[in-house]
Amino acid sequence: DVQLVESGGGSVQAGGSLRHSCAGSGFVNSGHYMAWFRQAPEKEREGVAGVYTKGGRSDKSYADSVKGRFTISFDNDKSAMCLQMNNLEPEDTGMYYCTFRFGGGFPAPPLDQRMYNYWGQGTQVTVS
Repeated sequence: DVQLVESGGGSVQAGGSLRHSCAGSGFVNSGHYMAWFRQAPEKEREGVAGVYTKGGRSDKSYADSVKGRFTISFDNDKSAMCLQMNNLEPEDTGMYYCTFRFGGGFPAPPLDQRMYNYWGQGTQVTVS
């Protein structure tokens, strides 16, 4: 079965940086959608960034609110997805979730939570 274990996150002052990682298992590490979602109190869950990697090509998608500040990556050899978050803002505060679905294709993956049926445990990110 697919397992997703998150690490990182934490608390930081506005303008700072955090790195959030997700280690996956239970799947062949190629040709699948993976993405990050987040949810703040009293707000709906939203997509943050997604990545699809197959062969020598990797496509990424980002919410407009994080473009230029966040970078998503996937290491196929390590079965790990990473979200580097720079220039953090208070609006970035929330519970962050690593997600996965079997299959996919180019171009960049959609940031639609209905597309992802495996979820990590969630990790809090707080920006003040």
